[in-house]
Amino acid sequence: MSASQRSEPARPARSAGSARGVPGQAEAESAASGRPDRPERLDSELLAALLDGMDAALCAFDTDGRVTHWNREAERILGWTAAEAVDRKGLGGWAARPEDAREVEARLKEAMSATGRRVHEFALLTKDGGRVLVRTQSSRMPGADGRPAGVYCAFGEAHEQIDLERSIALSEALLEDASWNVVLVDADLRVAVVNANAAGALRTARKAAPGRPLGDFLDQGVEEAEAALQHVLAEGAPLAPTELWVTLRDAGAGHGIEGPAGVRYELLDDEEAVRGEVPGRDTAGTDGAGALRRCWRSGFLRLASPLTEEPTPLGVAWIFQDMTEAKGQEQESARLRFRSNQLHRATRAAAECEDPMEAASVHLDFALAGFADHALIDLALDPPPGAPADRIRLVRAAATPTGTPGPCPPVAPGGIPLGYAGGHPALQAVERCGSVRTSARRSDEPARTQWAAARKWPEGVVHGLCAVLRSRGRTLGVVTFLRTSGRRAFDRTDAVYAEDVAARVAASVDLAVRRY
Repeated sequence: MSASQRSEPARPARSAGSARGVPGQAEAESAASGRPDRPERLDSELLAALLDGMDAALCAFDTDGRVTHWNREAERILGWTAAEAVDRKGLGGWAARPEDAREVEARLKEAMSATGRRVHEFALLTKDGGRVLVRTQSSRMPGADGRPAGVYCAFGEAHEQIDLERSIALSEALLEDASWNVVLVDADLRVAVVNANAAGALRTARKAAPGRPLGDFLDQGVEEAEAALQHVLAEGAPLAPTELWVTLRDAGAGHGIEGPAGVRYELLDDEEAVRGEVPGRDTAGTDGAGALRRCWRSGFLRLASPLTEEPTPLGVAWIFQDMTEAKGQEQESARLRFRSNQLHRATRAAAECEDPMEAASVHLDFALAGFADHALIDLALDPPPGAPADRIRLVRAAATPTGTPGPCPPVAPGGIPLGYAGGHPALQAVERCGSVRTSARRSDEPARTQWAAARKWPEGVVHGLCAVLRSRGRTLGVVTFLRTSGRRAFDRTDAVYAEDVAARVAASVDLAVRRY
C-alpha cells in the first residue's frame, strides 16, 4: 500500500478538528461545558481507533504549528509517545534538528496553503538520538468555514517506501518489458494478467486473456500445467525450474500449421509417399495431426497478500520461456550420438559373422533399437525371360516376427515374388533409387489395419520407411523399417539414418548374392 493510500484514514479529523491526541481531553472539555458528551466521545474514540490502526505514521498540526495528533505508528518510528508529542510547537529541538526543523516547518506551511498533497523527504530525530529519513505526504485540513484549520502529515521510513516502489516497478516491468513470458493466475486457476510476450505465446490478446481458464489456450499438457499451479498454491514454489510440454489449442487446424521457425507440418495422403528431401513435407505426430508441441521452461512464484495477518494466496506468477528449439537440438544431438554408436557396434558385431546374410540381419537388429518396431529385407529378382526389363519383383529375405518386435533373422528363400500392389513404397524406392516415407492418415483402428494389410505389413503398423539397397552400382533390393502407433512418423533425419544402415546391409547382401 502506498503512502498516499495510508494517509486517507486521517480525513475523519475534519469532523473532530478540536480533538487532541491526549486521552480524556475531549471528555473533560464536554464535562466542563455541561453538554452531553456521548456523541463526541464516540467520535473521539472512533478517530483514535482509526489513527492507531493505520499502517502509516501520522501527525497533525494546527495553524500555530502545534501538534494535535500523533498515532502509534509515529510512536514506533520515532519513539515519542502521544503524551510527549501532543501540544508541542513544531518539531525543532526534539523530533528534528534546528537546521532541519526550519525546512520542515516551511514545507508544512506550504502544504497548508496549497491544494492536494505534497510529498517531501525529511530527516527526523528519534527519541534515542538517532536520525531517520522519512518520506511524507502533507495536506491541509479545512475548517468549518472552509479556511485552513491545520495540516496533517502521513509519513513512513524512506527505505520502506523505496522498497515498495521497487516492488511496484518490478511488477510493472515484468508485465510490460520482460523478455520472458509472464502469466498471473488467480486462486481459481484462471488467467488474471499476461504480458505481451505471454499473450503471443498463448496466441491471444492481452485484454482477451483475463478470466479464462488455461484450457482455452492449451490442448495437450493443460493437466500438467494446472497440477503444477495447484502444487505451488498449496506448498509453495519448487526449488528448480520445471519443463512443461504443451500443445496450443487449435494448433493443428486445417491440413498443416506453420511454426515460428517457418517449418510447415502437413498431413500425408493415404497413398502418398515422400521421397528423399522434398521440402515442406513432414509429419508431426503419431496420429498424423499437425500439432506442434512446445517445451516451456517454467518457474512459479506464489503470490500472497501482505495486508493480512496470515498469508492469503492471491494466485501464482507463472514465468516461462520457450525452449522448444533448444530441447530439439539437445534431443537431436543425443539421438545422433546414440545412432552413431549403434552403427559402430553393428559393424563390429557383423564382422564376426561367417554368413553374409547373418551379418545383414545383425545390422538391422542394432538399427531397430529406439528406431523402429519391425524391419524387412526384400531382394530384387531378375526379370523372367521375355518380361520387360523395368519390371520390379521382390522376394522376402529377412523379417522380424509379425507379433511382438524381435530380431530380424534371415528367412528361407522361397523364390516366390511378393504380391506388392502398384505404387507400393518398396517398389517406389527401387524405382527411384531413394528413400520413401509414408504414414496412415486416418486414426481409426479399422482403417489403420486395412492400410497395413494392403501393403503386406504387420498389423498395427502406421508408419513406413523404405530405403533402397545399392552396391557396386546395382540395386539389390529394399530394406523397410516400420513403426506402430506408439511412435511418431519418420522424418528426414530418420531417412538419412536408414540410408546409412541400408548401405551396410547392401554390402553384406551383395557378398551373399555373389557367394551363393
